[in-house]
Amino acid sequence: MATRQRLTPLRDAAQPKLRHLRRERLRLPDGARTTLYVARYDLRRFEARVVRLPQPAPLEAFCRANGFDEALVGGFYERPDLIPLGELRTGGVVRRHVPFAEPFGAIRAAIAIDGTNVTIARRDELPDAPRGDLMQAGPLLVRGGAVVRGDDEGFSAGSHQFDSDITAERHPRAAIGITRRGELLAVTCDGRADDEAGLLIDELAEAMAALGAVQAMNLDGGGSTSLVCGGRLRNEPRESHGITLPGGRAVATALVFRRR
Repeated sequence: MATRQRLTPLRDAAQPKLRHLRRERLRLPDGARTTLYVARYDLRRFEARVVRLPQPAPLEAFCRANGFDEALVGGFYERPDLIPLGELRTGGVVRRHVPFAEPFGAIRAAIAIDGTNVTIARRDELPDAPRGDLMQAGPLLVRGGAVVRGDDEGFSAGSHQFDSDITAERHPRAAIGITRRGELLAVTCDGRADDEAGLLIDELAEAMAALGAVQAMNLDGGGSTSLVCGGRLRNEPRESHGITLPGGRAVATALVFRRR
């Protein structure tokens, strides 16, 4: 299990202290280290929405153009057209997407948002036609506060829909979780650098449980990993060969958070 160091506030010239955002260094079992960025959104004060970007764009640039200060990368997409991969609904309406390959589409994890009600679960545990927003991604990382292990959602078997097997090796990753206190946890980690190892899926699940998530799921990662807080991209996206992507890679969907 990873060893956690103290969470430290992130500061910048425009906003001396972002109270809802912390940075944390993890020491992994083999001695490698990686950085987590952890944003907490109290659902009594913030509303969450799923957004399908009109045109794929880096998340920071999209937020700047549309007045969002807080956002997290969403689900996967299919190349070359960057069409969302996995079921996608906003305002109860099914949006254009490429379904996950069967039989995995019926079980892969999703986040469902209906006003102040936010649920993270496998798709077959959610309503068939939810009224609000729904975005599929996965795998499920935490259920009932316990780490979910294994590959029941078939990401290795269904890796032909992705650039690679997302369950293999350490990479930059992103996740969304819900705490018992009614907070949303928006989390990313760096990776693909000498001092930034990234995380395995199981290591990400352990980190989310340690941060207090009772339900959590994995989102798009790798070069798409993006967390915008206070209007700025906070993590450092990198390509598979370690080259930094200034501003991040274009993404197709996002979770955005706004004060009520």
